[in-house]
Amino acid sequence: MEHIAFLGLGHMGAPMARRLLAAGHPLTVWNRTAEKTAPLVADGAVAATSPADAVRDADVVITMLAGPQALDAVAEAVTGALRPGTCWIDMSTVGPDAVRRLDRFTGVSVVDAPVMGSTDKAGAGTLGILAGGDTARVEHVLAPLGTVTRTGPLGSGAALKLVLNASVISGIAVVAEALRLADALGLDGETTRTALANGPLAGVVARAFAEDVHFDTALAVKDLSLAVDTVELPTTEAALRLYRKIAEPGEDISRAAARIRTTLS
Repeated sequence: MEHIAFLGLGHMGAPMARRLLAAGHPLTVWNRTAEKTAPLVADGAVAATSPADAVRDADVVITMLAGPQALDAVAEAVTGALRPGTCWIDMSTVGPDAVRRLDRFTGVSVVDAPVMGSTDKAGAGTLGILAGGDTARVEHVLAPLGTVTRTGPLGSGAALKLVLNASVISGIAVVAEALRLADALGLDGETTRTALANGPLAGVVARAFAEDVHFDTALAVKDLSLAVDTVELPTTEAALRLYRKIAEPGEDISRAAARIRTTLS
């Protein structure tokens, strides 16, 4: 079994790392907030004191980080510590440019494999994995985490994840505004919600009211910012302005949807 270094133990990273540990992989973990490694260490993982320490003996490095700046910082920190032949799988939502910057490491193969799904699917191993680059060597490593869909060359998985996230996050703002309009028109909220849920926006309506999952509103702002920095997207830019105004970091995006509906001014 490959020795895996897993860097980034947030809401998504921790359950994903636990899946790999349960599959039998020797696992070294690192997180910027060191105490988050403790539950995994109790289950058999080894905690590293730095990114370089984590990757030094790894066959596979997996990163699940907050954004492109965090990925760039880790890449800088591991320079000189990666062994030739290591495979680096980035599963963060960072956009294609940040992923392609990893390709500078000589002798290291890079795969971008961001995921679709929230904390519930991460724990159950049922994530949708959008994998760009040469995935043949690592598909068995990714298998305990979910279903792999090959998207094309390096960076294509990161690009597709950005497209999907931008559409969902913006769509939730559209749903919230539709319900706000219904409130202003005196319509029953549940009747309107049911009508929206039975229409083309069904999946987005469900996510706007989801419970027991977590997609931090700060990360939603990051994802929309990456999208609008790529090309002119007027509707997405409007959604970004809403999230920046309403969102509270640390809360799920469903709470932002509730505020867009009820407290916008």
